[in-house]
This record gives sequence, structure tokens and C-alpha cells, in this order.
Amino acid sequence: MAEGGEGEELLRPPLPAGAPGPKRLCSRTCPAGGTGAAHPRPGAAGAGAGPGAGGSGAPAASAGCCPAAGAAAGPAGAAASGAAAAAASGGGGGGGGGAGGSLLQPESLLDAAAKRVAGSWAFERVEGRFQRIPEPVQRRIVYWSFPRSERQICMYSSFQPGRAAAGTASPSAASGSGAAVTGGGPAGTAAPAAGATAGEESPAAGPPPPPPGAPAAPSAPHGEGLPFRRGIRLLESGAVDNVLQVGFHLSGTVTEPATATEPEMTYKVAISFDRCKITSVTCGCGNKDIFYCAHVVALSLYRIRKPDQVKLRLPISETLFQMNRDQLQKFVQYLITAHHTEVLPTAQKLADEILSSNSEINQVHGAPDPTAGASIDDENCWHLDEEQVREQVKLFLSQGGYYGSGKQLNSMFAKVREMLRMRDSNGARMLTLITEQFMADPRLSLWRQQGTGITEKCRQLWDELGALWVCVVLNPHCKLEEKSCWLRQLRKWGEMDVCPLEDGNYGNELPNITNALTQSSSHSQDSLARPRRTVFTRAIEGCDLHWQDSHLQRIISSDFYVSPAYQREGESLLFNAQGQPLWLEHVPTACARVDALRSHGYPREALRLTVAIINTLRLQQQRQLEIYKHQKKELLQRGATTITNLEGWVGHPLNPIGCLFLTLTEACRLEEENCLEISDTGDTKPPVYQHVPVTTGSQDSGESYLSLALEVALMGMGQQRVMPEGLYAQDKVCRNEEQIIARLQDLELDPVLVQTLRKQCILLLEGGPFSGLGEVIHRESVPMHTFAKYLFSALLPHDADLAYKLALRAMRLPVLETTAPSGDVTHPHHLVSVVPSRYPRWFTLGHLESQQCELASTMLTAAKGDMLRLRTVLEAIQKNIHSSSLIFKLAQDAFKIATPADSNSDTTLLNVALELGLQVMRMTLSTLNWRRREMVRWLVTCATEVGVRALVSILQSWYSLFTPTEATSIVAATVMSHNTILRLSLDYPQREELASCARTLALQCAMKDPQNCALSALTLCEKDHIAFETAYQIVIDAASTGMTYTQLFTIARYMEHRGYPLRAFKLASLAMTHLNLAYNQDTHPAINDVLWACALSHSLGKNELAAIIPLVVKSVHCATVLSDILRRCTMTAPGLAGIPGRRNSGKLMSTDKAPLRQLLDATISAYINTTHSRLTHISPRHYGEFIEFLSKARETFLLAQDGHIQFAQFIDNLKQIYKGKKKLMLLVRERFG
Repeated sequence: MAEGGEGEELLRPPLPAGAPGPKRLCSRTCPAGGTGAAHPRPGAAGAGAGPGAGGSGAPAASAGCCPAAGAAAGPAGAAASGAAAAAASGGGGGGGGGAGGSLLQPESLLDAAAKRVAGSWAFERVEGRFQRIPEPVQRRIVYWSFPRSERQICMYSSFQPGRAAAGTASPSAASGSGAAVTGGGPAGTAAPAAGATAGEESPAAGPPPPPPGAPAAPSAPHGEGLPFRRGIRLLESGAVDNVLQVGFHLSGTVTEPATATEPEMTYKVAISFDRCKITSVTCGCGNKDIFYCAHVVALSLYRIRKPDQVKLRLPISETLFQMNRDQLQKFVQYLITAHHTEVLPTAQKLADEILSSNSEINQVHGAPDPTAGASIDDENCWHLDEEQVREQVKLFLSQGGYYGSGKQLNSMFAKVREMLRMRDSNGARMLTLITEQFMADPRLSLWRQQGTGITEKCRQLWDELGALWVCVVLNPHCKLEEKSCWLRQLRKWGEMDVCPLEDGNYGNELPNITNALTQSSSHSQDSLARPRRTVFTRAIEGCDLHWQDSHLQRIISSDFYVSPAYQREGESLLFNAQGQPLWLEHVPTACARVDALRSHGYPREALRLTVAIINTLRLQQQRQLEIYKHQKKELLQRGATTITNLEGWVGHPLNPIGCLFLTLTEACRLEEENCLEISDTGDTKPPVYQHVPVTTGSQDSGESYLSLALEVALMGMGQQRVMPEGLYAQDKVCRNEEQIIARLQDLELDPVLVQTLRKQCILLLEGGPFSGLGEVIHRESVPMHTFAKYLFSALLPHDADLAYKLALRAMRLPVLETTAPSGDVTHPHHLVSVVPSRYPRWFTLGHLESQQCELASTMLTAAKGDMLRLRTVLEAIQKNIHSSSLIFKLAQDAFKIATPADSNSDTTLLNVALELGLQVMRMTLSTLNWRRREMVRWLVTCATEVGVRALVSILQSWYSLFTPTEATSIVAATVMSHNTILRLSLDYPQREELASCARTLALQCAMKDPQNCALSALTLCEKDHIAFETAYQIVIDAASTGMTYTQLFTIARYMEHRGYPLRAFKLASLAMTHLNLAYNQDTHPAINDVLWACALSHSLGKNELAAIIPLVVKSVHCATVLSDILRRCTMTAPGLAGIPGRRNSGKLMSTDKAPLRQLLDATISAYINTTHSRLTHISPRHYGEFIEFLSKARETFLLAQDGHIQFAQFIDNLKQIYKGKKKLMLLVRERFG
């Protein structure tokens, strides 16, 4: 784009473009006087000569020789006339000198005019305009009609942006006399898009040319597999040969060298072109891809770099026109002979049709010529294989969740943006093809039927698709008919049932894209009445926008547009107090305009509009501060506010803040030498920026675009805004915020940026309800934790007080506060919508709470050693964080920082960690938390690190921190462990103090929960007689009420182990009273305890055994267990434990006397009862087992004096009662008679 009048050129209507038509027909009538000027003249531009007459070398295509923006029919027509005049007056050769001539030789009029015409007019139009075109003029037009920029060849042969890769001209390319490479600037400067869109939009030159002497960018190391890079290698290795240009058709051969697996292959390549665009390509390699193959690239670059080595002929129709009848016949016959196997059938068919007077071929005047260029009706655009685009998108979409497919689709979107930036109409064409395939994705209907949301990766692709359509429809050079066509197509897609909605499954309250800046703060709109907003809705709304506003035109046209000295009525709204222009439009819409300008290759215009938008935002911020000052007292008293921004700029579908930030930083970006902008492997090097002063018509502001970028990012991120509805919209807010912060972190904060940062932070703190960091915020506003964490880290080295003030302010999360405004009924920890249109669910609440925790952790780390700041941060944590797990994480973080492995502990931070841990204990004491045991253990570790006073404190106040079980089994046990005493190096008084506290705790816990704490209490108190007796008494008192036989048996065994057998017996007796063993429970877990209790009683003596047997008889009804007890009691004499003061007779006990007689009777009775019970439901497979059971019963019966008689009667009874079980009774007779 030319400087100066670029604003007017930007908005000037472009040339009309017709629909594509058939290959144009060429017809020649011999002019009066024979062949005349149509025959080549000796000395004129000779057949095959690349340069014009006189051997003039074509000068390098550069920004200066591209047609200016908005080239229209008038200038091109004048150029054509000038070309004809120049040729007629003998000026065809022009500059002379050729390769050896002076490089400062001015361009000839013929070349200047031919170049302009070649980029703007179809050759048919030139022929139609003039009755006779001199051959030198034709040659120069044909010569200049081939694309002149490698950047465009790169754009159509790789996913990589072309601006870096295009600058790869070999040194030899510049030494020739032909057109040199145009992309030889440094990476980051684009070769001019020479003729990129001539005749359809503006053939503008893109970004400004590189500075003189700038080094050429090197080859891309990461893109060696890309067709463009391979094409360069083929060209530089001399693989291109037989290059011939006939009119608007270029042909040649490209030889692929042999490899280990493939032989050498030579491919024929043909390229058609028109108005500096390649319109079709064919290659013998059979390439099936969106992009040109390496062979097409090699031939194209050969023509751009070595035009003087290319044989140049006029269109074949011109050559045929010069032949007489004999020559034409000879030509045709030789052609057929050379290719008779391929063309003979076609030749005969054509001959038959020509000889038939009624044939269709004879109804048409003239004949087609593939080398004669395009017709007036042909669409002038670069060759794009539409079928391949469709197939590739379809393939990537079908791969679904595969990571590479999303990456490839994003690369295709980037390619669309690149085409738009080059003002190439294929950008919109390719986007249409992509969208058609997206809409045909079968998953859309599946997701809709199942009622499930689109996957996150897929949603992001749809978002980018919608944003690209907004860019396309906002093209400042867009024709009305194009816009109407796009609008119809977008509406058609938007009306389809499967079309994804803008914000997931929810409607939304965001205003129309064309709404004014002022927005209603009412939330009362009925959600059911909202219009359906799809991903295309914003693009459809964008079709209503135009660029005709005179104020807007002046803003984007000039850096020096300021308010007039005498303002007319209403003009005061258009400028600020400094006279700088403002742009009062709905902010995301205005930013969409900026994005459209950037995307369509108007970076300067985008920058000017960005500055106007920022000036407008500043003025609004200033006015909002003034409003707040008047309302401050009332708002602070009320403690709440309404949301002033219903539409947040962060997470907005149009990404307004990201767009402004990128526009400004791109103007400041330093591209390093030998640095590619992008590579397949992903460049991890952060961008480097420099300050570029803001160009302004008013007095020097001293501002730079970089400081403006920081300022606008802070303004947007700090905007108080309502949390949107729906999971995806809320997730997008978080994701967009993180993206902007990642970009902010690339900025190196110098004194200028620090000053901007401080100023904006102060404004945000004072901003009232308009700022998310203001004193009073709405309960539903988006939290500022992530943003504040960045601000805190950035400000800390420069202004610690401001950093802490801001971060502490941002710690709040009012949506979780229990003191909800009237009418708001919510649970403090899980916000569930009561009135969906008023309070949406916060799906990202977990993420937001973790970000709040991250902010607190960052502050704790920074405040290490500063007791006052730590205390303030601690209070903020205790007040604002409501999740015990997160507070526990903070406590752990603080503990780690306070106890580095290589240096001494930090006491202040350790105390904070302990206090946070104590808060966690209090919060989780009465709620279930699966990490509770871990938390308790950690707290004891932390208290140990703090010191003995902390341990004493938690032991004394255990009831507010721990359950009785935790207090005895974990806390007191750990405190009293040998490791703790060693770790703290305690003296005797300190050890005694801890022990006393632990015993007091144990007794209190045993009283409160004897079932779970009694054993621990006895263990902790065993070294203190009084405490131990007290704990034992607590157990005895609780035994009859709340304790189970398992707990009592466990304590009884402990007592025996500690040398208290009589106490163990007493507890075992109490346990027996709680036990009940049925006849069939012969594998019950308590059997071992019963056997142990009986063995203990037996060892103590006859009296204890006599005391426990009645309890056993009452509680145990299982015959095998009773017989086992009986057998053990008869094997040895009682009283073997040798209790002091007792006599032991040493005699075995008789089963005929008490207490064993009672046990024997109970055992026999149990066998009889068990036998009847088993026979009731016995099956044949258990007969053998039953016979063995009777054998054991007989052994028990025989212990009685008349046992054999009792057993015989028992068997007889069985035979009588169960005589129906013949087989079983037969087995009984066989064994027992």
C-alpha cells in the first residue's frame, strides 16, 4: 500500500470481477497490408529473448514497481496506451544496457506500462481495447504477467507462513539481469504482493520493503520436507531444464535425483498464469495435495529468478497467425507425426467436425488457445485444488481426537489468514470449502442427538472458524455482491440444526455486534426468549458494518488526524482533550475492525484504529472514575454493586483484547537475523520487542506502541464482568486469560513499562465497580486471581507495597461467601442455580479456587521472613479461602519453603504453616475428608518442627482439632515416640511435661470414646500408676454399656501381655457376656478369643474356670468349639499360672464333677441339636462329612459315665426319626451298629 493516500485507496471500490468462463477463443483477421507489424523484425525483441527490445534486463520487482493500491481501469488503460505509444515511438527497448548496464538505469516507459497492464488487465481486454498491438508490447505484457514474488509461491506450497521462507534467494539469482527475487528481505519483512489481487481487490505491496542492505533470510532448517524447501533445493541443484514460456503458459522438466530406494525421475511440469497469478498447474508426479508440489515450485522459482534464461514466445495463436496455408499444413502434420499415438484420434475427430458444415465447432468464431491468457470473464485467482482441500479437511475431521489432526486444521486456518493478509481471494474461497466440510461432520448430528457437548478441541476449531468469517466479511475491499453471497451462505449454515451455538448449550445475553457502547445492566431478560446465536451469528451481524464513515476513514488514513481548531456541533465526541481522534463503537466490534485490517494486510491502518480505540477506553476509564467518586460512599455502605459490563472482553468470541495487544506488539517486534518466524518443530524462543514511538499529530506524547499494548491488556483483564453461563464459555474465560498473561510475560519490563504497569494498577484499585480489583464488586463477577498473580510478580521488584495491596484485594471470591445478598439462596460451597437466568452455575469453580490458592502461595513465598506481611496474607487466606484441601496445600507449601534442606528453618513462615494446618484441622473435624489422616500426621510433623510449645498446645487443645481416636492413636503416640524426643533434643522436665499432657489427653479421649481409645489410653498411661488405674477403671465402667466383645478381648490380651492376668480374666469374662456363637458358626473369628479366655481361666485355677464355664455355656452353642474347650480342660491340671498366694493340687479335673460336668452336658446337648439341624436340609454329597461329625460326637458322649448308652439311644432315635433317608441310615448302621 502506498503511503500518503492509503486511507482513500483502502476504501475505493475495486474493479468488478466476472464469473469464470470457458477458455477464451482467439481469432485473427489479417490486417490490410499483409502481416505488417505482426511479423518479427530484425533487431527488435528477438524470438526467444527474455528481456525487451534492445536486451534490456528486467529490473528487480520491488515495492516501488508494484502497482499502487486500488489500481483501476483508468490508470491501466493509460498504461496500455503509454506502452503502445512507447513501442510505436521506438522506445520499446527502454533502459538498454542489459546485465552489464548501470543498475541505476531508469525503467523504460514500455516496461513500466507493461508491468501495470500485466497485473491489472486480462490480455483479451488489451486486445479488445486496441486494434493493433505491436509485438514488443505484447512480449513485455506476457513477460510481466508471471508472478514476481516468491512469497506467494511459498504460500501455495507449504503450511509455513511465507514471509520468512520466501527470503531464500541464492546469490546467483541476484547476479543475473532478469527479475530478481523479491523476498530477499529479513525474516519478518514481506515481499510485496505484486499484483496479488489486481483486478479484484488491491494489488497492494503488503508490508513495507526491507531496509537497504538487509541480509537475506537463510533456508529453514525445520522445513526441509516442505514442497517449497524441496523446490528450492531442486532449483539450486540444477534439476530444472527445457523451460519454455509460450504466451501465458510455462513448461519445463524437473529431474528428481536418484535415492537409495528410488531411481532418477524426470517430470514434465506445466503452469498457466494470468495477471501475476498462477491459474493452473499440472505435474507428471501426480501430486495429490492442497499445495503445489516441489517440481511446480522449482519451475516457478526458475522463472522468477532467471527470467532471462527462459525462452519466451508469444501465444501460439499469434505464431499460427503468421503462417500461410502450406506452413500451417506442415505444422499440423509434423505435430501429429510427433505424437501420433496420443493425438491421432483427436486430430481425426476435429478434422471431421471442421469439414462438417453443421458441426458445433463451425458455429463458433475463432478457436481456443491455452497460451493466450484469460478472458475478461475469467475469475482472476491463484490455482487452488478445491477437491483436495475438501478431502484433507474431511480426513482431519474424521480423525477426531487425534492430536495431529487439530494441529493440521489450525495450520489450514493460519493459511487462510495468510491468504487474507496477501489480499488473495482464495482466502475466503478456502474458508468456504473448510466450513462446508465442518458442517458436514457426522459427529455434529451425533452430539446433538445424544445431547452431549462438542469436545473442547473441536469447539476451539469452531471458534476460530467463526472468527475468520468475521474477518472475511469485514474486508474493507469487499464488494457488495461478495458480501451478499457470504451473508446468504452464513445464514444457510446458521439455520441448520447441527450448527454449533456460540456459547455451548446455553443462550447468551451478549449484545448484538453492532450495538452501541452503552449497555444495559439488567439481568431480567428471559433466557427462553433469547435469539439462537450460532458460531456464525457474529459474522452475519458483521455484514451490516461498513467502512464509509468519514471519521473512521480519516482515522485509518493518517497518523496526523487531529481535531480541527473550530469544532462543529457534535464533533467534541470525536476527539479527546488532547485533540486525538476517538472511535466510539461497541468495543469488541471496533476490535473486530482492527483484526480485519490486520488480517487483510493493512497493518498501519490497524495500528491507527487501535490507538483511537485505546484513547476511547482511557476516556471511559476516566469518566467511570469520576462517576464512582460520586457513588463511592453509597456503594461502600451497601457493600455490593451491580455489574456494569455484561459482556466481558476476556473470553469474548472476538477476542478484542488479544487482537489489540497483538496489533501493537507486532509493530514493536524485533526479528532476529537468521530467525524464522515459525517452524514445524515450534520455536520456543520468546519474541524480542523494542519501543516504537506512537506516531501522532498532536504534541509528542512520549508513548510507545509497546506501553500501549501493556496498558490495553491490563485494562481488559482488569474489567469487572459477569461470569458467563455454560461450561464452555466459563472455560474460555480462563483459557483466554492465561493466553494473554503468557503473552504479557514475554514483555521485558523496563522503566517505561513499569511506569505504565504502576499507573494502571493504581487506576484498577481505584476503579470502583468498573474494575475487577475495585473496592466493591458484584457477587457474580469473574475473579481476578490469575491476573493478580501476574501483577504481583511483575510489581514486586519495583513497588512491593502496591503489589501486596493489589494481590490482597484480589484474594476475594464473593460467590462462596455465606453472607449472600437478600433473595440469593445458595450453599456456601457449591453454587447451584436457584433462578437460572439470575445465577448460573460456576462450572470452573474448582479451577478458580486453585488459582486463588496459587495467588496466596505466591504471596506467602514472597513474604518469607516478613512477619507483618505474612500475618496480613494469613488473614486474607483465612477470610477468603473456603476449601480445606487448598488451605492444606498452602500449609504444605509454606512448610516446604520454611524448611529448606540446605539452610535453617524460617520461624515466621513455619508459624504460618502451623496456623494454616490448625485451621484445616478445625474445618475438617466434623466433615468427611479422605486425606484427614495425612493432614493430622502432617500437622504433628509441622508442630514438631516449630517446637515443644507447639506440641504442648495441640495436645492441650486436642478436642477442637482432632477426634479422640486421632488424638490418641496418631497425635499423642507420635509426640511420645522416641524419634520425636530425639528430634527435639528434650531435657527431662520437657519430656515429663509432654508425657503429662499426653496422659491427660489419653484419659479425656478414653472417657469420650472408650470403644476406640481405651487401648491407646492404657498404652500411653502404663508408665504412670495412677493414670493407668484410671484408664483401667474407665474400661471396666464402659464394658457393660458401649464396648464390643472384640474391643474387650483385645484389651484383655493386652493386659495379659503386660502381666495383669487377673485383670485380663475380668475383661475376658465381660467380653464373653457380649458374645453369642450359634451351632453352625464353627469358623467365627471370636473362636480363638474364646479358646484363649478359657485357657487363661484354666491357667489361673479352678475357681476362675468355674466362673467362666457358665458364661461359655450361655454364649457358645457350637458343638465343635465346646468339645475343643472340654478336651483342653481335661488334658492338664488347672492353676499352672502359679498365682502368688494360691495352692495348686496338680490333679486333672473330672468331667463328672463341676465345673466340667456342666460343660460336658452342654457339649452333648449341642451335638444332639446340631445333628437334628443338619439332617433337616442334608444332601447326599454331605453324608460322609456327617458320619465324621457323628464320630466326633461319640468321642464327647464317651467322656460321660453312661456315655455309650446315651450315644446308642441317640443313634436309635436317628434311625427311627430319619428312616426315610435310607442310604444315610445304612451308612450310620455300618459305622455305629
